[in-house]
Amino acid sequence: MALKSTIYKADCQIVDIDRGYYQPHSLTIALHPSETEERMMVRLLAFVINAHEHLQFSKGLSSEDEPDIWQKNLTDDIELWIDVGMPDEKRIRKASNRAEKVIIYSYGGRNMVWWKQIEPKLKRFTNVTVINLPKAATDELSQLTKRAMQLNINLQDGQIWISDDQHTAHIEPEIWLNY
Repeated sequence: MALKSTIYKADCQIVDIDRGYYQPHSLTIALHPSETEERMMVRLLAFVINAHEHLQFSKGLSSEDEPDIWQKNLTDDIELWIDVGMPDEKRIRKASNRAEKVIIYSYGGRNMVWWKQIEPKLKRFTNVTVINLPKAATDELSQLTKRAMQLNINLQDGQIWISDDQHTAHIEPEIWLNY
């Protein structure tokens, strides 16, 4: 019998001063059986950084043809493709061809080897951005993990603060490639 996803709920109050975006989002996040809580929280972080009324979680790990998060327009064209982790060149090429904009959020502290190998290959893509999340920041973020989360998120000057009633995570994403 296959393992089922674990469902998490996150009520997020997003204050993004950099983009002038101030909206609440009630999110349902499925933690795939092969996924860590750290990765799930990075997906949540990627969502809030790019929050938009049409942004949504996709099937993610359950489908090779979909990103972790995407934003589609009314004609079903993919405006934004977001992957979390260290995708290979083939997946990045596929994303670049299918979407107007691609953002990859790498994390985990072991990604420097991946980056050194993939960086020269990404220079030909004109719509790909790679953002690294330092290990210490994702460790702080993981402390906020609960089945039901009430999160306050503030984004200003490229820095992010996410807090609940007990913990605060401070994240300074590192832009490795910006098209």
